[in-house]
Amino acid sequence: MAYIYGLIIFTLLFLTLHYFTELNRSQKLIIGAVLVTVILGAIAYNKYNQAQRDKMLNAIVKYKQGKTITCNGVEVNATTYSLSIGTHTFIGKKNTPHYAEMISASTCE
Repeated sequence: MAYIYGLIIFTLLFLTLHYFTELNRSQKLIIGAVLVTVILGAIAYNKYNQAQRDKMLNAIVKYKQGKTITCNGVEVNATTYSLSIGTHTFIGKKNTPHYAEMISASTCE
């Protein structure tokens, strides 16, 4: 839905440039190219962040299912680590070799 609103705003900007400014054609094209570049950059950034978040949430789901996941070369499972939901980090449990070790869920595969 946000993309539709963005497209409407983009169209309104182009119409404003076309009808209500005294810029020549090349200046309008430069402004249009800059706007398109900014919008495409924002879309790419949004898709990248979504992919990273999905990867992290998949790792958390696997952990909750009792599977072993790999984070920064360390095997993480429910017997040696607990999950902090607020920060999405795995914290080493007491009486394990990984006691108090913190691993971000975003580093997991």
